[in-house]
Amino acid sequence: MKHKRLWLAMLFTVSAVAKPAAGNETPPADNDLSLYHRTQAWFSDLLLDLGADGQFTPEKGIDWSVMPGPFYTPEKKLGVGVSAIGLYLPDLNDQVSQPSAVTLNGFASINGAYGLSVSNASYLQRDTYRLYFNAEVIDSPDIFYGVGIDAGQYNPRVDYTRRAYSVSMEGKRKIFPSTYFGLGAQFTRTEASDGSVNTGAEPPRFAANSSVDGNSDIAYRDAADMQTMTAFPQKQSHIGLKASLTYDSRDFALNASSGRLVQIEYFYFDQALGSDHDFERIKLNYSDYLTLKGIPGMPGIVAWQVRLESNRGDVSWDQMALLGGADALRGYEQGHYRDRNMLLSQVEYRRPLGGRHGMVYWLGGGTLASDFSELGQDKWLYSAGVGYRFEIKQRVNLRLDMGFGNDQSGFYFSINEAF
Repeated sequence: MKHKRLWLAMLFTVSAVAKPAAGNETPPADNDLSLYHRTQAWFSDLLLDLGADGQFTPEKGIDWSVMPGPFYTPEKKLGVGVSAIGLYLPDLNDQVSQPSAVTLNGFASINGAYGLSVSNASYLQRDTYRLYFNAEVIDSPDIFYGVGIDAGQYNPRVDYTRRAYSVSMEGKRKIFPSTYFGLGAQFTRTEASDGSVNTGAEPPRFAANSSVDGNSDIAYRDAADMQTMTAFPQKQSHIGLKASLTYDSRDFALNASSGRLVQIEYFYFDQALGSDHDFERIKLNYSDYLTLKGIPGMPGIVAWQVRLESNRGDVSWDQMALLGGADALRGYEQGHYRDRNMLLSQVEYRRPLGGRHGMVYWLGGGTLASDFSELGQDKWLYSAGVGYRFEIKQRVNLRLDMGFGNDQSGFYFSINEAF
């Protein structure tokens, strides 16, 4: 409940301090201001100092906005996160390309956990070329239940410390209207340590098809085998190549109001490239956006998405498809549910409230499978939630989301939409 109270406090604060003045009302003199109005004015000035002015000024070069905020999770404990986004135009004379964006996210908590990520998307030469770069380093407590939905529901939780590094790059070129072909590369390294089984108050129940490496013939059926679950490899490195084909007619990638994204990505990991495992991955993404018009009492945008991921070959535990997290079935902790194949669908209603404020409501569902032919036949996990939006840059939102799953919930503080 503690993280929910933090969420409500942040929601109230941002909503209150960002409220625009009504009409041409003359503000009272400083000595006539109440404590509430003085606090409101102070926070309004602070938002401007942080760059959260709701505008984009290309002449600044990179127009930054920085948003700090507290968080709490059982694993990381109490901490502070910072999200920053910078919008820029590589060519001020380019009237076709949408604004490019660099996003920074970082956190640190009282138990020593920390993380930092940077992502950049550049749109160049009248949107003929697109360049993407992502990097992340994290040292933080994490969780592992095994592989498959049954493992996530019935196996005891393994607590461990995860140190991970990742870098990916991709370049795309337009080959047809709104259609791009891309090539890229990806490197990830995961180090796991201090693994211990947390059985909780209830006796552990084990799924007969759960394992640490995805092989169904390795099962954990009684408490004597619990410690085996902490024996997953402590170090994994993966280097792979990527090819993609993308149709993207969205008007603005960070917060689309119209258009659609249809994307297929193929990844190839091989020991000849320096990877510890040989495997292949295919990812499909269909996202669509519709601005509601002519419907009384229902302004806003409806967005929906279907995602599929399939891994085949010698897939290690840290490279499997995941359900949960900030953009893939909010309400479930990332890492709780994983397997070789994943299918996910979600729909959002994004409603403006006036000024720079908005709300989001969503429903979602997802499932996992060891074999692609069995995808959709296993249990489904469902998600529902509500979120608050505050426009910190032109069409760029700070998001505060509260998601609820079958048996858990999650709070998310970030910049940019989930999809």
